[in-house]
Amino acid sequence: MADTDYSITEIATGGAVLAAAVGFFLYASGSGGAASGSSYDLQAHFRSAEGIGIGTEVRLGGVQIGTVTDMELNPDTFLAETTISVTDSIVLPDDSAIAIASEGLLGGSFVEVIPGGSPFNMEEGGEFIDTQSSVSLITLLLRFFGGSGDS
Repeated sequence: MADTDYSITEIATGGAVLAAAVGFFLYASGSGGAASGSSYDLQAHFRSAEGIGIGTEVRLGGVQIGTVTDMELNPDTFLAETTISVTDSIVLPDDSAIAIASEGLLGGSFVEVIPGGSPFNMEEGGEFIDTQSSVSLITLLLRFFGGSGDS
């Protein structure tokens, strides 16, 4: 009988550990985040979308309001055409700007929305006119240390 009690305890402990692992995975994947409800799509065209991809967070004021849902290169303009999905509860002015930002020197990138002041709002399928592409740290360092000869 003692052997049976021991294996029931092991099974219960294993089940609790498995449930905790699933909970952490769901939390980390953002399944309960801003992008899980209904949303609408907006378009942005970047000269360089380096550092972001499908699934990258879209933030406003540091809070996730959506995700990048599609990216492709336009062969005519050579711009990265990006589709973002924004939570329905967030209404953006139609003069809002969008930028690819970095979490820090060694961190990843995210898409940042900078709200405008227009009384008119963006609609489904709307396009950000003011976009700022990602900035390559290597390019900045080369410019800084390479110098331009003007100083």
